[in-house]
Amino acid sequence: MGAWDLLLTGLVILFGLCGVLLPGMPGSWLVWAAILWWALKDPQPVAWGVLVGATAVLFLSQVVRWTLPPLRPRAGGVDGRVLAYAGAGSLLGFVLVPVLGAVPGFVAGIYACERMRLGRHGEAVAATRTAMRSGGWGVLTEWSACLLITAAWLGAVFRG
Repeated sequence: MGAWDLLLTGLVILFGLCGVLLPGMPGSWLVWAAILWWALKDPQPVAWGVLVGATAVLFLSQVVRWTLPPLRPRAGGVDGRVLAYAGAGSLLGFVLVPVLGAVPGFVAGIYACERMRLGRHGEAVAATRTAMRSGGWGVLTEWSACLLITAAWLGAVFRG
């Protein structure tokens, strides 16, 4: 598989990750489609293993999302800026404390955004709780699944 194919796959995965944070975008399905395309273009056992793992992880994340309350991000004051901070915090947490750091990083990102907006600790904590209750857990579930799949893809690519 050539460098351009890997770059294209990486860009689609990146768009998928951004799509997870934007309501109405099929982010996780873009990530899965990129992995499928990569596995079809590079038919090695590791590529197929990543595809099977990605399928299982996304299926599990969708099952978890279906058990959570419906998304009401606007009701909780969650906008694109809050989700951008949450995504950045989660990505930083995922890198600093592999896999497990995504959850506290996501919540810390929401808190940081709310703290800058509201200025007080107590109000920022209350706004963070409201954001998580109004759909944050669902977004976090899908985001974490896509981060895990992206890490598996990167590991497979760098492994060779």
